[in-house]
Amino acid sequence: MNQAAIGIFDSGMGGLTVMRALTSALPSEQFIYLGDTARLPYGTKSATTVRRYAMQAAQALALRGVKLIVVACNTASLAARELAASLAPLPVLGVIEPGAAAALAVTPQGPIAVLATEGTVKEGAYARAIGGRATVLQQACPLFVPLAEEGLIDGQITELVVRRYLEPVLSQSPAPRTLLLGCTHYPVLREVIRRIAGPELAIVDSAQTTAAAVTELLRVRQLRADRNAPAAPRFLVTDAPERFARIGQVFFGEVIDPDQVELIDLQ
Repeated sequence: MNQAAIGIFDSGMGGLTVMRALTSALPSEQFIYLGDTARLPYGTKSATTVRRYAMQAAQALALRGVKLIVVACNTASLAARELAASLAPLPVLGVIEPGAAAALAVTPQGPIAVLATEGTVKEGAYARAIGGRATVLQQACPLFVPLAEEGLIDGQITELVVRRYLEPVLSQSPAPRTLLLGCTHYPVLREVIRRIAGPELAIVDSAQTTAAAVTELLRVRQLRADRNAPAAPRFLVTDAPERFARIGQVFFGEVIDPDQVELIDLQ
């Protein structure tokens, strides 16, 4: 299994921010990315629906012979334990615990403000992961994912939306010391968030800590690949492959060849 690919899935393109960190940390590994672009966003769906979608995505990757699955979607990460139990012995990692660890490393006592989807906020996922070690403030930002998926990562509209969600959080007392981007789509909005939040507030996401967690798991399971050169990534989508290739490079930080994007049907 050492030479098998690492599977990554998200509701759309946001998980490419995690894949970007993974490809940098693990240059000898091959990656298969699945974006469920036909059914995004997951953050507004019920927990039952998200679990069903997540299981379908994970099974599609498992059928392609991956050695590890990274649930690069905060909302779907709520189902990571169920996926791990269903797909055992195939390892499954979510991004919530690494994100919580990143925020605690910066601000051990808090307050930590979590910007996330409606589903992640409703489930209190980050509050549970932080486990009372720090004060947690939560803010659902349902329009962030559509903005990111449209490539609207700056400009007047984006700034108005970001300000609308941030102002209630920034006005809390005591004020947050860290902003945790609790959705893998949100890092592409970081520059606008930074302008509105100000330079003093730390902004963290789960990408780097997830990459570190995957690296450690591969070491413990003795699953590291030993390629001399990185293998080309594969991309699977459930809708609009051309659009995915065009806008996905904003998240991935590299040009995505449309010929590398395959249209699949999870149903």
